[in-house]
Amino acid sequence: MSVENITEIYIKGQWVRVPGVDLAGKTIVMSNRRLLKMAIIRSEEWLDTELDNPEACIEELRTRRFSGRRADIFTFTQKPPVTSPKYSYPYELESVAVAELPSFNVWWESLPQETRKNVRRSQKRGVVVSVREFNDDLLRDLIHLNNDTPTRQGQRNNQYGKTFEQVKKDYSSFLDRSTFVCAYHENQLVGLLKFVRRGQVASILNLLANPRHSDKRPANALVAKTVEICAAEGIGYLTYGLFDYGNKADSPLREFKVRNGFREMLIPRYFVPLTSWGKLCMKAKVHRGLLGILPHRLIVLGLDVRTRWYNLRSRLAGVAQR
Repeated sequence: MSVENITEIYIKGQWVRVPGVDLAGKTIVMSNRRLLKMAIIRSEEWLDTELDNPEACIEELRTRRFSGRRADIFTFTQKPPVTSPKYSYPYELESVAVAELPSFNVWWESLPQETRKNVRRSQKRGVVVSVREFNDDLLRDLIHLNNDTPTRQGQRNNQYGKTFEQVKKDYSSFLDRSTFVCAYHENQLVGLLKFVRRGQVASILNLLANPRHSDKRPANALVAKTVEICAAEGIGYLTYGLFDYGNKADSPLREFKVRNGFREMLIPRYFVPLTSWGKLCMKAKVHRGLLGILPHRLIVLGLDVRTRWYNLRSRLAGVAQR
């Protein structure tokens, strides 16, 4: 019988303590949703191996209690690039953003002409991209980058105003398998990309760019350098989060991924009900969350309202500081 422990997971810029247990070589934690308790694999999208014994894990979870409460649904996914379902459990196809890397040249030639121009434009405008060691100097540069603006892409910047120790903790995960690709302009950090190696796959964990230097296209230069590194190491695939987020199909981030060679790869994500309530919630599609339930037009409306709200707060904060 495995022993329950308290572990931390990273949610929207904050570390949250949740009950967890080590099963089948993975740490299983329970999400903090109020109505539906989901058992998930901690940091699953950054692990170098997938769950290889789900039957034993599910059998244990059917009787396991997390802080006195049973999980209603256990969810886990396969690791790209395997797209054929391995198991007979209920599953849904998850939209993952993947760039295939037969070589750097093949990836480069597949890009739109405008994207290639942006990478060259970045070089001509003085952006220097290099790999940096994770140390105190990089952290201090990263703090300045995080504090460039209280909002990013129309929502709150979760890294804004954090202390040195907080930033160090946020970026210290998977250091033995991570590389920090940095973009500098006149000795100022204007962009950072952190990727994690997962065997034949690498996954982008962080991609930040200073919006005040968007004319220099540091994000495009960072992706190009990352692809160059991965291709040289024989890594065949680079992932960058999801391609579509539920019913939210269109977004500037999605367009950026497409322009930089990322395509949709549909990977099975399994949802195994553990309780009667879990079965009922799956029939009602509650396990998908709001982005998987609401129609696209309502999602767009909600995002527009949120963007306007954060922009207003940012302007009011700027006025108050004058």
